[in-house]
Amino acid sequence: MTAPDPRRFLYRSLDPDGARRLAAKHLSSCDDGELFLQYAASESFGFDDGRLKTADYHTSSGFGLRGVTGETTAFAHANEISEAAIERAAATLKLLDPRKGEAALPPPRTNQAMYGSDDPLSLVPFAEKVALCERINAAARDRDPRVAQVTVALAASWSVVEIVRADGFVASDIRPLVRLGVQIVAEHNGRRETGYHGLGGRYLYGKLFEEAEWNRAIDISLAQALVNLESVAAPAGEMPVVMGSGWAGVLLHEAVGHGLEGDFNRKGTSAFSGRIGERVAAPGVTVIDDGAIDQRRGSLTIDDEGTPTQRNVLIEDGILKGYLQDRLNARLMGMAATGNGRRESFAHAPMPRMTNTFMLAGKDEPRELIGRVKDGIYAKSFGGGQVDITSGKFVFSLTEAYRIRGGKIAEPVKGATLIGDGPTVLTKVSGIGNDFALDEGIGICGKGGQSIPAGVGQPTLLIDGLTVGGTAA
Repeated sequence: MTAPDPRRFLYRSLDPDGARRLAAKHLSSCDDGELFLQYAASESFGFDDGRLKTADYHTSSGFGLRGVTGETTAFAHANEISEAAIERAAATLKLLDPRKGEAALPPPRTNQAMYGSDDPLSLVPFAEKVALCERINAAARDRDPRVAQVTVALAASWSVVEIVRADGFVASDIRPLVRLGVQIVAEHNGRRETGYHGLGGRYLYGKLFEEAEWNRAIDISLAQALVNLESVAAPAGEMPVVMGSGWAGVLLHEAVGHGLEGDFNRKGTSAFSGRIGERVAAPGVTVIDDGAIDQRRGSLTIDDEGTPTQRNVLIEDGILKGYLQDRLNARLMGMAATGNGRRESFAHAPMPRMTNTFMLAGKDEPRELIGRVKDGIYAKSFGGGQVDITSGKFVFSLTEAYRIRGGKIAEPVKGATLIGDGPTVLTKVSGIGNDFALDEGIGICGKGGQSIPAGVGQPTLLIDGLTVGGTAA
């Protein structure tokens, strides 16, 4: 028996031939553009205080019609996929001037799929998802008498997209995504502290239901909470900082990655504008964005314009090599699209965005990097932060951090923030560990009012002289 075609969710009131005809009719006079069709289903479970607090299920479908001429974009969307709705949306394209040159070439054909097409929501019964939350809650509370509160968040989505161009190009993608988060509050002598760990990716629920995996999430979350119970006020001032591997790459993502996106560089508003071929980082620093890693949270088989994702070298041994491009900015800059045109949904136009962004490993032993620091901070895990995308200036809070004294990790500290700017931080990297790791699949990236899943990663790094904001007297 042949499995039902997921594209059936897109073509209830419109057929594929009709979509191609409408794209040709309304986009042929544009330099570029597409009809983007999407169906999405999502669910989330929130388990707190020993019971299920929230359970949400949502579906949506719609299209976005985008025409591009020169630097001007006309975009309209609707949550009804029908010929009549697309015809109404096409009125927006009349605002564009007619194309003066050759139309942009279609994207190359798709690369190998980065994930399966099965729907994670429908393969596991509701009761089993609730039961998983209950098991995690009970196991976490049994771990330690100091556990005061356990919060479990389980979520999944499944999206079907089709991209139709005026030149007859059609590309489809089926995108699963799952995520599990465990937060634990520990209490001792009236003091309460929090720990968190999450994991996920573009696969089915199966991995999250493995006992070893969710027990590991409990252990990491609890360990962080208990460490923070012993923490003291963080120092303040400029000092060496050793950044942990994996999730700590979120600082690289925010403070550096956004500055390497094509739109900011085309407009000259990034600190990296016009600097390809120049040294922008310390020797040994190589930064990659790779959307073609199997089952990673930030991966895509094709981006939201139909371009296959790929491995993009942004900085190599400290030298700036390139930017992340969607089709519009690549065309205007005379560069190739890199598979980084992304959008939150059919209701948004694409823009250059990161996928999985990380720094490659070096040759240093992580312990040796810590051993170089007489007095500084070991930043193991990061929380929220604020970043000025165009300048790279950032303020990041640390959720787990330690003082380094005499080359050894000492007492945990609380209330530490890291303050600086991405371009300067890259030049102050003086040690790169051999312990490269990607994050475990929890990242969400925001830009221009759009949120998308993204991945980060890095090895342990030694940075000479970062400003640490702390509360110690």
